[in-house]
This record gives sequence, C-alpha cells and structure tokens, in this order.
Amino acid sequence: MSMNTQGRPTGIGTLGTSASGSALLPDEPLLFEIGDTEHSGVDLPEVELTSNRLGGFGRKRKLDLAGLTEPEAMRHYVRLSRLNHSIDSGMYPLGSCTMKHNPRLNEKMARLPGFSDIHPLQPVSTVQGALELMNELSHWLMTLTNTAAVALSPKAGAHGELLGMMAIKAAQEAKGEAHRTVVLVPESAHGTNPATAAFLGYTVKPVPAKADGTVDVEAVKAALSPEVAAIMLTNPNTCGLFEPQVIEIARAVHEAGAFFYCDGANFNAIMGVVRPGDLGIDAMHINLHKTFSTPHGGGGPGAGPVVLSEALAPFAPVPFVRKGANGLELVEHVEDQALGRVTAFHGQMGMYVRALTYMLSHGADGLAQAAEDAVLNANYIKARLQDVFSVPFPDYPTMHEALFDDSFLKGTGVTTLDFAKAMIDEGFHPMTMYFPLVVHGAMLVEPTESESKQTLDRFCDVMAELANDAKAGNTERFTAAPLKAPRRRLDETRAARQPVLKWEKPVELPKAAE
Repeated sequence: MSMNTQGRPTGIGTLGTSASGSALLPDEPLLFEIGDTEHSGVDLPEVELTSNRLGGFGRKRKLDLAGLTEPEAMRHYVRLSRLNHSIDSGMYPLGSCTMKHNPRLNEKMARLPGFSDIHPLQPVSTVQGALELMNELSHWLMTLTNTAAVALSPKAGAHGELLGMMAIKAAQEAKGEAHRTVVLVPESAHGTNPATAAFLGYTVKPVPAKADGTVDVEAVKAALSPEVAAIMLTNPNTCGLFEPQVIEIARAVHEAGAFFYCDGANFNAIMGVVRPGDLGIDAMHINLHKTFSTPHGGGGPGAGPVVLSEALAPFAPVPFVRKGANGLELVEHVEDQALGRVTAFHGQMGMYVRALTYMLSHGADGLAQAAEDAVLNANYIKARLQDVFSVPFPDYPTMHEALFDDSFLKGTGVTTLDFAKAMIDEGFHPMTMYFPLVVHGAMLVEPTESESKQTLDRFCDVMAELANDAKAGNTERFTAAPLKAPRRRLDETRAARQPVLKWEKPVELPKAAE
C-alpha cells in the first residue's frame, strides 16, 4: 500500500488513532447530543407574547434546541469543517466542475467597504463605485468573448442557460418564427442543457457523438429543419475535447435560421486563447464561480453572466448598467423589453469583485497562461496514466480534463465506485464518476491550472498504484473502502431517497435484571 502523502496519515485505526498514538478527529456528535435544552451560553430575558401574527401556524410545543456554551459551539463547527474535504486541504480533481484555488487577494477585495456592505435598494448615487466595477467587468467579459452585450444578473450557470435560451426564444418570436420549437442537444453536452430547453417548452432532439467523442457537422445538418430554434453545444465538451468543427456547425445552424447557444461552463480551458464570438456563438453563459476562481461547491455562491451576440443584444434583460448624463445608472425599465427581469436584483456583488480581481491581477497574458496550464496539467495526467488506465478517446489531445473509462477494471471485481472510494483512503477526493454518459464507467479528472507538478505526480502515483492493485486481485482494499474516513461506506442511494431529516432522541431501553 502506498504511503499517503496528502490528507490523513496512513495506519489510522477505526477508533480514530494511529499506531504512533497520534489522534485523528473523533466522531463528531450532533448538537442535540452535545448540549441540552435546559442551559444556554447566552442569557436573554424572558419575553411574554400576548399575540402574534402566525395564526394557526404557531409552534405547539417548545423548540427544544440544544444550548451550548460559546466554546462548545465554536469547537463543534470547527471540527465539522475538518471532516470535510476542501480545495484548501488537498487536490479536488472533480471533472467538469473546476475546483481551483481561490486567491486570497480576491477574498480581501470582496470584503472592502462599498462592495461588501451595500444594499440593492440604496440610491444609485451612493453606489457609483459598485456600478463602475460592474461596468468594468462587463467590458472584459465582452472583450474575452468578442460579443456585443452581457447580462450580469443570472445567479448561476443553469440560470444563465435559461436566460440565453429565453433571449433566443424572444428573438424568434419577434421575427414571427414562434413555430421553431425544436432544440438540438449533442450527447456530449452538459445535462442541464436538455433540461433548460424542455423547461421552456422546446422539444429536445439529441445529436449523437462520433466515435471520437466530438460532434459531426453532417449529423447537425441532418437534424436541422425549419422547426429548429437552436443548438446547445458545450465547447470544450464534457469529454474534455475541443469541437474541431465548431465553426462549420455554427455556420450550418445560422444558415438554417437557428441560433447557437454555447454552454460556457468549460470556458476556463480557452479563456484568453479563443474568443467564442469568433466561433459563431449567439449566447453563452460564463460561470464566474468556476472560470474566475470564486469559491465553488456546496450549492453556492454562484454567478452566471450571459454574453450575447449582436443579434440577441436587444433582448438582454434589465437591470443593466449604462453611462448617463450624471454618471453610471442602473436601467430598470425599457419600453417593449421582451424579457424584463430574470431576477429581482444583482445580488452577487462579491462574485463580481472576485472575478474582476482575478482578471486584473492576471492580465490578458495571465488568463491565457491559466487556460494553457489547465490544458497542460490535464494532458500530463492523461500521459502519466494512459498505460495503466483505459482512455476512450486516445486520438485527440484533451483540453482541461482527462477522461478515462473503467474497462481496465474488467474482470477485477472492482467497480468504478469502489475505485473512487479507495482514493479517499489515500487522501484524494474522488474524480467525477459515470459522467459523461457517452462513456461507460467514466472517470473524469480536472486538475485545473492551480496544481503543481509535484501534486500531480503524487496524484498519478496513487492512481497508478491503485489501478495495479486492482488488477493484482486485491479487491478487499476497494470493496471495503473507505476505511480511514470519518464515515465508512454509505448506502448513498438510500440516503438520497430516504433521508432522515429530523433528529429523534434515542429511546432508553430498560436494563435486564441480573
């Protein structure tokens, strides 16, 4: 077994102690198990309520929250945080998620007064600095993509997808082409793409991937018709490949009177190197929380600005920033605006600050280098592991992520899930499993540009050692894993379908008489 050089030391027993006597984090009980309902670390006066506005929805019994002292509460949440893997504690190789390092400079800037403490209902005259930052961010997003307009308001990637497709739908209705009700979605696209199209009432028509994992322009042409509204294509796609016929695809789509929506979730692989507008896209969302380093994961925070071509620019939603006679203004209303608002306010000022800080601190050459380093790291991993893993698309260099499949595990008795669980025992967060769906037993690894060669070598050494151990027949190492994590192998399917959402006090059974 390889010596773990990241995360917890090897040799950890099931009780949380190692052979050397050093202690691992103990199992952390729930708040209800630590405190009690009779005491509290805060003294508050009793309040007598004569009436309330809850009607029949008022609580019928005591809240029964556990009371803790301040040290108890602090230690509880600190210990919980240590049980969770994070980008600050180790490599996070999730494919298609871009879990990159978040520069601390960005965090410092996001906490500056005037950015961190403003309110969406303040007078515009008091937030000129924030509007200037949004205007600057908009400028660079359009410059990086060579597009005509940008909407900053979407809260995340899927929200941006929705806006982009709403703009396409509004543009076609304005041209009297509401009969276009079909959206083409390649099999290699992100899973949210068909969901977004279906949510807007479109019929989704899949476009099969070629044997090499890319989209064939001839297959797109065969699927085009007067009923097609748009194609939703991810580039680079979820196989980690740049679409070599993307310009030809865009040309064919436009000649058929349809629009080209590009899923920009993987923009971090080409930022500063390729401008999507030059490829012929009409709309593309950009995940600020992936491309420009905002902390990512756990459901937020996020921001998904959408850049729009000249044809779709008139359909950008409000509000947006505009230079007026008295400085910058936030345009809230536009006559005959097709979309109106997609959200109440620009509520992601921290995301804007972090993204612009990342752009300005890197510069144009630095952003290009970040993209090139992400591609270099992914190809390095592919080259290091291709002799022990199986590569589904060996003919193309990969982009920002290296894709493997599970055929190297055939006959070993070890599944993709087993392999991923064994990675936890070696201190590495598992890669993305079983996605993209076009590859059976997919293992998708995205190292990002943040990781050093030393870290990548440690990762590849562990991955190769695990692969060789599986082929050697040491199945127990995998089927029982993880053995050194705070929790052992869980029934994740049952946990998702039958979650226990309420803590119940254990029933104390009477002891048997001696």
